[in-house]
Amino acid sequence: MSERSADPLQELSTNTLESYWMPFTANRQFKAHPRLLVEAEGMYYRSADGHKILDGTAGLWCVNAGHCRKKIVEAVQRQVARMEYATAFQMGHPGAFELAARLAAMLPGDLDHVFFTNSGSEAVDTALKIALAYHRVRGEGARQRLIGRERGYHGVGFGGISVGGIAKNRMHFGGLLTGVDHLPHTHSLEHAAFSRGQPEWGAHLADELERLVALHDASTIAAVIVEPVAGSAGVLVPPKGYLERLRESCDKYGILLIFDEVITGFGRLGTSFAAERFGIVPDIITVAKGITSGTVPMGAVFVTKDIYDAFMDAPENAVELFHGYTYSGHPVACAAGLATLDVYAEEGLFQRAGELSGYWEDAVHSLKGLPHIIDLRNLGLMAGIELEPRPDKPGARAFETFLKCYEDGVLIRTTADIIALSPPLIVEKAQIDQIFDTIGGALKQIP
Repeated sequence: MSERSADPLQELSTNTLESYWMPFTANRQFKAHPRLLVEAEGMYYRSADGHKILDGTAGLWCVNAGHCRKKIVEAVQRQVARMEYATAFQMGHPGAFELAARLAAMLPGDLDHVFFTNSGSEAVDTALKIALAYHRVRGEGARQRLIGRERGYHGVGFGGISVGGIAKNRMHFGGLLTGVDHLPHTHSLEHAAFSRGQPEWGAHLADELERLVALHDASTIAAVIVEPVAGSAGVLVPPKGYLERLRESCDKYGILLIFDEVITGFGRLGTSFAAERFGIVPDIITVAKGITSGTVPMGAVFVTKDIYDAFMDAPENAVELFHGYTYSGHPVACAAGLATLDVYAEEGLFQRAGELSGYWEDAVHSLKGLPHIIDLRNLGLMAGIELEPRPDKPGARAFETFLKCYEDGVLIRTTADIIALSPPLIVEKAQIDQIFDTIGGALKQIP
């Protein structure tokens, strides 16, 4: 890591921290005991007090290629010096078309068109709008119902939290979108705890879509959206056969299937996308995070040729889809995306993640029998470690583990009483050992 020209502790001393309302953060706790990161390189952050922190979470599921990769940084620097912004409406720039073409070439089946957004939340809301509009332009405007899943996370837009199924993300925001229903989640401590990879139990839960079709009628349902692996809920791995059954039911009733791959995309499961890992081609895929390895905010929606072509029957000079963002296909984000794809390909990082997944799995399950652990689960380079909650303080045990691991030089992520792990794809076996040794040591000390 390079030397900084200014002392970060001095910068902190002139900053009360009070003005910034932090997202998904216990603001009062943080501001009383701040944890500030000031530099990053490869697998590590450096904190304001000078400690190296091993990144066990790829930032926030996003820094798949590792931090501050030279090729990506230099591509961004060149682009921002040449052209920092190009209007996205009725104009274009070469980088957006090049990145879209390269992404389309990576996609399975006939997923061959790309709509750029700026985040996973925007990608999800865009996908939902495209799904509704697709049925309308085909003369099936009654298909307005959207089906999500309990414990699903699809960002924080009104569409995403409507189809999402995490209660705390929804509870303060009123009625949200109407006409939304939810499948049950697939996690069962009774039937599938400590599964290695995909659980054997639970494929039948996909058949709940048949019940929703019977309740609402298929002619009213536009789309089903699921995360192939539910990340933010604590790494909920799909049972064997579950996603296949969803695909079959959607085909049977003319319902679009949307995979939210904001987390699972770009190598997390050892393949380009989870669709490839599971051998299932959805109608729409949403991505973000790893598309630029977290360097510049960007998201995208991939759609099939049939969906794109359905909009192209409009008059030639007409806008086919009244939707978009000021920063769709931003030149600097496209430069970061193109360089990121180069790094992934040149270093074989997706294949590398697949090759490491067995070692990762063994490391995850080496924690079995330690205090407080009630489940361990994994797929690719993802892992969930579920802890028994304290009766009086749900979430406290995992948060204290997070604080202890940070103190001991490893960054983990927690949601409720679940530790979620997703290291950069450049992680080494010794660093995997360090992550799990640190967590194990912390759990032995946390009451």
